[in-house]
Amino acid sequence: MLFKDLIMMLVSSLILIICVLVGVAFLTLLERKVLGYIQIRKGPNKVGFMGVPQPFSDAIKLFSKEQMYPLMSNYLMYLMAPVFNLFLSLLLWLCMPFFCVLFNFNMGVLYFLCCSSLGVYTVMIAGWSSNSNYSLLGSIRAVAQTISYEVSLALVFLSFLYLITSVSLMDLINYQNYMWFLFICLPLSMVWFVSSLAETNRTPFDFAEGESELVSGFNVEYSSGGFAMIFLAEYSSILFMSMMCSLLFLGGDFISWFFFLKIGFMSFLWVWVRGTLPRYRYDKLMYLCWKSFLPLALNYLIFFLGLKMFLFSLLI
Repeated sequence: MLFKDLIMMLVSSLILIICVLVGVAFLTLLERKVLGYIQIRKGPNKVGFMGVPQPFSDAIKLFSKEQMYPLMSNYLMYLMAPVFNLFLSLLLWLCMPFFCVLFNFNMGVLYFLCCSSLGVYTVMIAGWSSNSNYSLLGSIRAVAQTISYEVSLALVFLSFLYLITSVSLMDLINYQNYMWFLFICLPLSMVWFVSSLAETNRTPFDFAEGESELVSGFNVEYSSGGFAMIFLAEYSSILFMSMMCSLLFLGGDFISWFFFLKIGFMSFLWVWVRGTLPRYRYDKLMYLCWKSFLPLALNYLIFFLGLKMFLFSLLI
């Protein structure tokens, strides 16, 4: 029985990862279409019907290109960094709390925090191993930004956890049967969304790819397969953070198809922000994190802790 369960878990994980990769492909198409209409032009519309097979033709083009690498690079680390980046971003999805078969974590929150913090190292190694000043600068900026926003992200998460007094993602769903957390803690939800944007290095916080000064950030020396893997990892993280947003404050109900509509809407918000907002200034980004979000998250944390202790004392 145990062997059959193991096989079932592996097959389910494989199906989940394939579905995520297909979702990533169509997320890129959605982004290009939405950005096209925002800029009053057509998106991809030549390949197949309305450009639907465009992501797959892009993938074939990228993976069939010649792999270039800088002569002075640290070759093994240079090649392995994108692979580990994609691996970690797909590994995150295993904490998605299904009701049966898949890894139903009791401590899914801790797993999410561990895996997301490991992603920093791949970015750092990708920038450093290229042995290029531009990619090194891009990776330093990306790492500083990601680490800074991980602090506020973790504190916001802790505030939600004090509400449910559990580290299981399933409990987040159970506690939102009658009211979404969006209505209870709206400011925290906004902070979580902005921190997620910064965590995934997206507009208006895409300083790792400041074209005017850093060419293309830490992935400037990557082409073909390496670049495609970094690209896939970024969009997989966007989809995952959309899923976490739906779980945390939009009442993640896995049985309903409405949940996947919510994920689609959150992903659309990522694209919408990219199409409308200009890039932030780097010092203002750090100021926003350490002097605005951190005190706000800490205050909410203490407030929810006090509230739970008060309710607990009433029960006693």
